[in-house]
Amino acid sequence: MNISSLKLDSSNTVLVTGGAGFIGSNLCESLLSNGNTVICLDNFATGKRENIAGFASNNNFTLIEGDIRDLNTCKKACSNVDYVLHQAALGSVPRSINDPITSNDVNVSGFLNMLVGARDANVKRFVYAASSSTYGDSTNMPKVEEIIGKPLSPYAITKYVNELYADIFSNTYGLETIGLRYFNVFGRKQDPNGAYAAVIPKFVMQLMSHESPTINGDGSFSRDFTYIDNVIQMNIRAIASNNKDAINTVYNVAYGERTDLKQLVELLKKYLSEFDSKIKNVETIYGPQRTGDVPHSLASISKAKKLLGYNPEYNIESGLKEAISWYWKNLK
Repeated sequence: MNISSLKLDSSNTVLVTGGAGFIGSNLCESLLSNGNTVICLDNFATGKRENIAGFASNNNFTLIEGDIRDLNTCKKACSNVDYVLHQAALGSVPRSINDPITSNDVNVSGFLNMLVGARDANVKRFVYAASSSTYGDSTNMPKVEEIIGKPLSPYAITKYVNELYADIFSNTYGLETIGLRYFNVFGRKQDPNGAYAAVIPKFVMQLMSHESPTINGDGSFSRDFTYIDNVIQMNIRAIASNNKDAINTVYNVAYGERTDLKQLVELLKKYLSEFDSKIKNVETIYGPQRTGDVPHSLASISKAKKLLGYNPEYNIESGLKEAISWYWKNLK
């Protein structure tokens, strides 16, 4: 998508926290292609230098290597910035269960630091990565923004607290905020390695090596898998919108369809087999269910469509084709 068509003024300076991460680096690339000045703040705890290496020669790109847990760093990063796209966080439900203190320090204290930095710098709008994990044990389907359940993990708690803090800063200090509840984002630059790798790149790498992917549980759990370009579109719409009814609230960022893990593996095998026919015969292993996992996830995107004009261009099939092509080219 040409983001200039969303009427984002190229003269704007945008701070992307976590800008060396999967989603953050894709946002940086999109903004730079639009002519925006981009500041990337990252401590490289999970972000990767290779994700932003291609931007180093761009005069509109500045890297601040720092940690959002340091208030002075946040204030420096927000100085003379028009918009903030706050992506920096420690993701992963299992990571938060193993180390809830660090997840809280980064995701809550770091988030509060960024809000203070944005407030003090008179930033026009603060758009932040929220999470579908906020829906917790709610059985309501599809998930609508106004109905949530009880959080099922420390990570989910931290992301819900973000929404509460953003609301307070909107109401108390007049800082415009928009929260984007991401639903299982996937695509180019997503890290397939490490203990907390997301399911799609992890399965892709295993299948490319003819290794059996392991599904946690019986494969019936389902997710609203969301391709990265849909997420980029939503972030740009969130900072470009002039609709006053669209700010100081939260939105689901998804495609609006769900795919269970069995179906996911079959799709991965189908598209990867176009590159290597042996992959279609790789068997799937079923392991124990993970603690804190939400059984099913399906988003209503009606609110985003109505208030922000969101129109996701990639479903699971078209997104997987793009992602697999990138992984095969870059990681095989």
